[in-house]
Amino acid sequence: MIRILRLAAILAWTLALLPLQVYGLVRQSPLRTRIPVVYHRGVARILGFKVEAWGTRSTVHPTLFVANHTSWLDIVVLSCVIPGSFVSKAEVRNWPFFGTLAKLQRSVFIDRRRHQVANHRDEIGTRLDAGDNLILFPEGTSNDGNRVLPFKSALFAVAQRSTPLTVQPVTVAYTHLDDMPMGRHFRPLLAWYGDMRLGRHLWGVLGLGPVTVAVVFHPPVVTDAATSRKELADRCRAAVANGLSRALMGRLDGNATTAEPGVAASPAA
Repeated sequence: MIRILRLAAILAWTLALLPLQVYGLVRQSPLRTRIPVVYHRGVARILGFKVEAWGTRSTVHPTLFVANHTSWLDIVVLSCVIPGSFVSKAEVRNWPFFGTLAKLQRSVFIDRRRHQVANHRDEIGTRLDAGDNLILFPEGTSNDGNRVLPFKSALFAVAQRSTPLTVQPVTVAYTHLDDMPMGRHFRPLLAWYGDMRLGRHLWGVLGLGPVTVAVVFHPPVVTDAATSRKELADRCRAAVANGLSRALMGRLDGNATTAEPGVAASPAA
């Protein structure tokens, strides 16, 4: 029953906010950036997710946020604390429901094959030039949530710009289930990777108890035309991997800010 109620609540919440987002897009209103934050905070609340932000989010516009990728749930989690759009693989555009949401959030759809580097660099660069924050998953795929895969340096081509660009590494860690530390064997309940079917995974998530997710903002890096893509990719991955290790062991420093539904994102959240 909880699954049906949650699914119905998400659909109702989507229908309630969809007209506002469409209005924001048509009128080029600031609503087009604010509504996705409010929407995903509402979805997180319906799912029973507590999103905790650690560190300080960059308030520079534009900022390219680069994060590890565990699941489609990362979209919900990161949208709770970052007002921005995602860089997504091209096939997501045609997914039922999720593809529509991605387009409404003004996602940048790219072909991640190596010979398309120049094309996706230009597409991402155009949005950054417009001052839009973008969120990138440089692993190029999702995994079991217990590790961070190598970052693909080709996806950092956009960082080699004549104008400085702020790049901020971000760690997403699913740390607790039912208010208990989540061991590596239970984390795949939230991770979506390999040949898992999306519908079955979504159905499983809808039935879970309270989930705590840590989002860790690491010190940003400012790049220019001389920046090495590989060095930047390695540096960002090292920060994200270190953050994941500390989060999963419960060793994060400082105080967390909880993303509350219906509230605009603050600098630390």
